[in-house]
Amino acid sequence: MNDNEEKAVTIIIGRVQRDEDGPQTEVHVLLVAPDDDTAVHNTLEALKAEGYAFAELDQIGEMQEEPDEEPYASAYQGALEGEIAVVKAGEIRR
Repeated sequence: MNDNEEKAVTIIIGRVQRDEDGPQTEVHVLLVAPDDDTAVHNTLEALKAEGYAFAELDQIGEMQEEPDEEPYASAYQGALEGEIAVVKAGEIRR
């Protein structure tokens, strides 16, 4: 990839918990990575750094276009700038 090419933003959708008995929260993680394995590894490290002890990743893909709505627009921009953006989508009721 040269500097003139648009970077692909990867989105990973999953569920996290701070402890085994705690509530599950759905998360969407946006980042730029050279491949899926690196994206998964970096996502797990970022979730660990945010204090999540358990993570189950369900889907991975590339975003096709820049989102218009917050918090995804900011997360997308942050990913393009090298950040790993974690968007909490909501608590999952059991």
